[in-house]
Order: sequence, then structure tokens, then C-alpha cells
Amino acid sequence: MSADGTSWKISLPCTRAEAEAIDAGGEIAIDAVLMTTEVVLDDAEAWRLDAYVEQEPDTAMLAAIVALVPGAVGIEPTIERLDDEDWVTLSQAGLAPLTVGRFFVHTGGMTPPPGARSFHIAAGRAFGTGHHETTSGCLAMLDGMAGRRFGNVIDVGTGTGLLAFAAAHLWPAATVVATDIDPVAIDVTRENATTNGVPGIELIVADGALADTIVAAGPYDLVIANILAGPLVSMAPELAAIADAGATILLAGLLETQREAVTAAYAACGCTVEAVDRRGDWSVLRLAAGAERYVPTAPFDPKGRDGWALDI
Repeated sequence: MSADGTSWKISLPCTRAEAEAIDAGGEIAIDAVLMTTEVVLDDAEAWRLDAYVEQEPDTAMLAAIVALVPGAVGIEPTIERLDDEDWVTLSQAGLAPLTVGRFFVHTGGMTPPPGARSFHIAAGRAFGTGHHETTSGCLAMLDGMAGRRFGNVIDVGTGTGLLAFAAAHLWPAATVVATDIDPVAIDVTRENATTNGVPGIELIVADGALADTIVAAGPYDLVIANILAGPLVSMAPELAAIADAGATILLAGLLETQREAVTAAYAACGCTVEAVDRRGDWSVLRLAAGAERYVPTAPFDPKGRDGWALDI
């Protein structure tokens, strides 16, 4: 909030497709909490974007928000001044607690069901409260693998750290690495780890998956990448290269219509699909790495990574 406790909410209409793109990592150059809401049930055109900001919006800020919803170009945004309110708390008001398998994810002040592992993940500076289909699908996949054994896990594009925390809970003896291109996401993950009593996760700020610190800690028998389809395709050789022979690779952040392209990119690196969890328009893939470790044969092209950490 501003010094006098004032904040602002900026609202614009949007479509479901625009809302899903925002939830999966809509890139914005300002400090804002973004929330999308279905206004009319089962109407793909009737959604709303609410952006909560700490300073009075100027022309540049409004332009950055409008750019996230192309369908709203030409529509005057609604701007509401919020006096003496906690803008982050307001932005979380519509987020109900989420139960996925043994995991209970909430944004604060919730009582978990008996026996659940509760994670308090506040909405705000990094993606991954668990409410998007990509993140909840990954949680379900991880929960379903509880009977397997993993000793070295990496969560690439960790966001809030939620998936790394879930892995640390399921496999407490494993080494867990969480990495993100965005230093803010790593700061958020560190804070969330403290809040949720998750010790020992190694946090790395890195562009891509082949930073020296990431490679030195590998190879990994479980690789998690909840990012976006474009970066997933571009990074296929990188992610396959840090995976151990026979490793499990979880991929998310892709629409069902993008599944074939993502699957093909990893098949070229010796990976095969073991399972698919489809949630609405989104899919989560569980792959098995080849019986022998993948060795890249060509230099990497980093341009396809743009925005990968904002995902998911």
C-alpha cells in the first residue's frame, strides 16, 4: 500500500482464454497482483481481470494492464480507490482452499482436514497458489507417485515453491532443488519455505537448466517443470540433459492443443509419455527419460525460454 494506506483496483473485462493466459504467466512490467474471475458461468467471453496496485495508476500502468487483455482495447478500465485496506488480502478473497490428494493449499486462515499436509501460499509476487489447473495437476501427479522413490529432485521455474515443497514432503530423504529465472520468485520461495516449515531446499536463480550450480547438483531422478509450452519445447534438450537415466519428468503449463508439440520435443530426446492428467483445456504430462542419459548434440537456443519463469 501507499504510505497513507491507500491502494487501487483496476478492472477490465476479458475472455476465458485471456484469463487463462494471465493465470499461466501473463507478463507485466509493473508491480501488481492479478486476479481473474468468471463473471457468467460457462460463458467464455464473460470474465474479468482485477489488478491490485499500491500506487495511483498512471497512463503507463494502465497501458500495461490493458495489454494483457487485447479484447478490452478501447474499453475504459474501472479504477477503484481502496482506503485503508490490505490490497494483497483483497486480491485473495476469491481463492477457496484447495485439496489435492494429501495436500491442502490455502492463502491463509484456513483449517486443514485431518491428516492433510497444509501449505499456506499467499497470492502475490510469484505464480503458483495451486489454484490453476497446471499446478493442481502437478500436485495430483506428485501425490499419485508417493509410492515411488526419488533421491534427487529439481523444480524448474518454481514460482512460489509449492511443488518443491510437495516433493520434499513426499520424499523427505531426497535432495530438493528449486530454481527460477526470477530472483523475486526465489525470495518468495524462501519466505514460503519458512512459513510452511520446509527445511533444506536448495534455491538457485538461473536462466535455463544448465547453470553450473544446477548441473553440479544433478543428475536428477525427478524433474518438474511447470512453465509454458514454448519454453518447454525450447528447453527439452536442457531438461533431458539434467535428468538421470530412467528419470521421471513432469511437464505442465501447456494447453491440450499444445500437447503434441511438447511430446514430440521430448520424444526427440529419448523420453516417452507415461501418463497425462487433463484438466479443462490444460494438460500435465508424466514422462520417462530414456534408459541411457541423454547427451545433447547441438547448442541450445535460449530465445524460446522467454517468460518461462512466469508460468507456472
